[in-house]
Amino acid sequence: MNTHTKYKHEALASGLVSAASTRWRFVLGLVTNRFCFVVLFIVTALLIAQYDPDSTAVAPPDRQEVVFWHFWGGRDRVVVEDVVRRFNDSQQEHFVRAIAMPGNNLDLKFFLSVAGGDPPDLLNQDDPVLADWAHRGLLMPLDEVADKATAEQIESWLFPPARRLGTYDGRLYGLCNGLDIRALYYDQTLLEEHELEPPETWEALNRINRVVSPPEQETIKQFGFLPDPRRLWAWGIVFGGQFYDETTGTVTADEVPVVGAMDWMRSFSKTYGADRVAAFRSGDQSLTGSASPLLQGRYAVVMDGQWRVREIVAAQDKARSSGNPVRQYGVAPLPSPPGGRENAGWVNGNFFVVPKGSRNPAGALAFMKFWSGFDGHEAEAAVTCAAGGWIPVSPHVVKQPSFERYLRGNPLFAKFVELAGSPNQVPWPVTPGATYFQREITRTCEDAMYRDDAPPSEVMLREAATRIRARLKERVAP
Repeated sequence: MNTHTKYKHEALASGLVSAASTRWRFVLGLVTNRFCFVVLFIVTALLIAQYDPDSTAVAPPDRQEVVFWHFWGGRDRVVVEDVVRRFNDSQQEHFVRAIAMPGNNLDLKFFLSVAGGDPPDLLNQDDPVLADWAHRGLLMPLDEVADKATAEQIESWLFPPARRLGTYDGRLYGLCNGLDIRALYYDQTLLEEHELEPPETWEALNRINRVVSPPEQETIKQFGFLPDPRRLWAWGIVFGGQFYDETTGTVTADEVPVVGAMDWMRSFSKTYGADRVAAFRSGDQSLTGSASPLLQGRYAVVMDGQWRVREIVAAQDKARSSGNPVRQYGVAPLPSPPGGRENAGWVNGNFFVVPKGSRNPAGALAFMKFWSGFDGHEAEAAVTCAAGGWIPVSPHVVKQPSFERYLRGNPLFAKFVELAGSPNQVPWPVTPGATYFQREITRTCEDAMYRDDAPPSEVMLREAATRIRARLKERVAP
């Protein structure tokens, strides 16, 4: 995923998907009228054509077309188009027609296409919508797209986080094609100047802040580290929590480890002042040039995803070509406190889904296999992941010689790939109402960190969990 799209999605906390439920009811009401049905169909076609000037391309007469919607733009779109070209050249049965739809309303366009009776054959997403869509009957489970034996083989072939991202109600509805992992980037040059160890242990991480940004300083222009309230999801897992028990369908966001994680995150606000922390964090949003606050020198350590490796390498290459000193950077897993989980955190990813009404589910499955690497396509998937800087969804792809060469040349990226196989990398709960769940937890942590008068963490999380339970119960009601 490109950086602009990634930060847009995270900053909005997937709020648009929450609004989609209202849109969906609106669309269903409209299609009771035949005239409105026609209007919806026309609007859908216009929206699609607006976002991709090549959407009128047609398959050769001897091929079965696969209409594929995706959100990639910029340099990532070039990689996607190359995957499509390689797939189309690899066989003579199917022909993928890719339609790029960057923007905020992919969900609405999808609903309109379903209402108009003309959904795509395949769609790629990265928001926590899979359970909502599957619960509404909008998606085909993979054991219907293929067969039960193949679906089971795919499940065992995937990394545990990739399997969890695509599974709802015990069935695989989505096939993950790329993972997003978070870890700690650190300015190695800066830490060495302060004679500090990398943040590979709990003690080292907390010491970095005390040394780089002493709280008694009147003005702090650089923090050692500041937790992001959006990342309670990650730290809650690291502390030993889980937010949601998939086996029982129980919200556990107020359990002791999650409370402990939020207390630790709040300790920064208590040490430096909530207003001071909020003001500094808001300053990250106004950065010019590179979007990375690490490269801007605002932090010694930041939590971020593997896509930042590109920026770091580019900055180092620029310094090198200009004859300037080259700063060194490192990557470390999120360190755990006593009793916490190792190699743990929050994982997200991109996944394919096949809508109900797909005209060519067999072609959609063939393309999914080709991109992800399943069923003998591991070498092709290795090429794709290296080109896009994407984390493979299976260890079988990681072990491909071409990808192993890529990792040797990109040691920072390799650290993220090592984490992909950890069962302690946990996605958002795959349940109807997951978007609300995510947004409510983030808002609760923001209030806790940025309000001096906020109640105790256990009270805030208990109240949030109560609201979430009520909303999830409402979403799964028949």
